[in-house]
Parts: sequence; C-alpha cells; structure tokens
Amino acid sequence: MREALAQAAFELFTERGYEQTTVDDIVARAGVGRRSFFRYFPSKEDAVFPDHDRCLDDMTEFLKANPGEDPVAAVCDAARIVLRMYTANPAFSVQRYRLTREVPGLRTYELSVVRRYEAALAGYLRRRFADRADGSLRAEVVAAAVVAAHNNGLRSWLRSGGEEDPEAEVDRALSFVRDVWADASRTERAAPSASGTGVVRKAVGGDGDGEVIVMVAPRNAPMWRVIQSIEATLSEN
Repeated sequence: MREALAQAAFELFTERGYEQTTVDDIVARAGVGRRSFFRYFPSKEDAVFPDHDRCLDDMTEFLKANPGEDPVAAVCDAARIVLRMYTANPAFSVQRYRLTREVPGLRTYELSVVRRYEAALAGYLRRRFADRADGSLRAEVVAAAVVAAHNNGLRSWLRSGGEEDPEAEVDRALSFVRDVWADASRTERAAPSASGTGVVRKAVGGDGDGEVIVMVAPRNAPMWRVIQSIEATLSEN
C-alpha cells in the first residue's frame, strides 16, 4: 500500500504538478481512503520520500553490528546502503531528484532527511571515538564529510539521468574521506593519551652515534612519568 500510494502521488505530481496535487487526489488515484494515506504518510511531502525511514533503520542496524577496527570505513560502507536504496529504482530516484529541484519545500524537506542520516553516522562515531579528547568534534566532522562525499557522487549520477556508474562516483568521493580521516585515526591511536606518555625509538646514521630516543608526551605530563618512560625504554637494551 505504501508503494502504491507513492506511485499514485508521483503520477499526479508529473501530470498536474506538486502544488496542484492534493492528498484527496492521491487517495482517489490509489483507490483508498484518506485514513489509509495518513496511516503510511504524515504529510504529502513524506510520500515523496517513502523509502528513507526503512533505509535509515537498515543503516543504523548495520552500524550497530559493525564493531570493526576502522570506524571511518564503517560509516563509508553505511553510506553505500543509502546509495543502493537509490539505485534499486533508478527511474523513481531520477524523477524524485528533478521534482525536489523544482519545489523549494521539498528541497527543505530533503535536507532534513539528509540531516537524519548524518546524525546517525555521528552518533555511531561518537561512541567509537569516546576515548578521544576531540571525539565529539571528530564524529561530527567525519559524518558531515561522509554525507557530503556520498551526496556529491549520488547527485552526479542523478544529474546524468541515471546513465553514469553511481558506485564508481560515490566510491571516488568517499576515497577522499578515507584517505584523510582513516590515516589520521591510525596516527592518533599510536600517540600518547592525555594521562600518559609515549616513547618512539629511532636508529640514526650508522656512524656509531648509537640510538636516539624521541619522547612524545602531553604538555601536562608529570616529569617523573616522562623520566620513568625513558628509563624503561633504555632498560630494554
């Protein structure tokens, strides 16, 4: 019924225009009553985006089941779930894209839908980055970057009328996010925490000068802990 109502709505939007189509028109075309329409859609705008609630649920479940080591890769994979929702029905997706470009109210509504995806990604990342001082900020920035990259590739495909390769476009855009943030995450996991110190040893030269000890420590680390870490490193030899 949900799909039948959405199909009837789009047929009428195409024939008469969005603003000229009422809920009564939609239910008459679908052959059901107004109560049936509002059982599935709170408003006429919701009939334009009938698949996003289910897709958001699928994406959220995917992230819950993904405790992998690379949270940036996980949110990039989650974004591809949204892409597959669009590519499952290319004609409908292209038609909806064109409609949202023509109706300002739908464009505003679409932005609110996008924000829900971004909030879901950020929530997952906040949990994964909970041990970082900048975890909340990092989560918001990475989530926004993933959504922007996904939408850039998706809209390129939609503007082509569904003729281009959507996965290639989205993968190319998401690769920028992975290259920047996945590398940064690995580097910072190797850095010292706010409460401890880290020691990195590097052999230099070959000229008999021996080994250089490079200490990496937070500004507020107590001196006794810095010295203790150096002594522990030297004692390994």
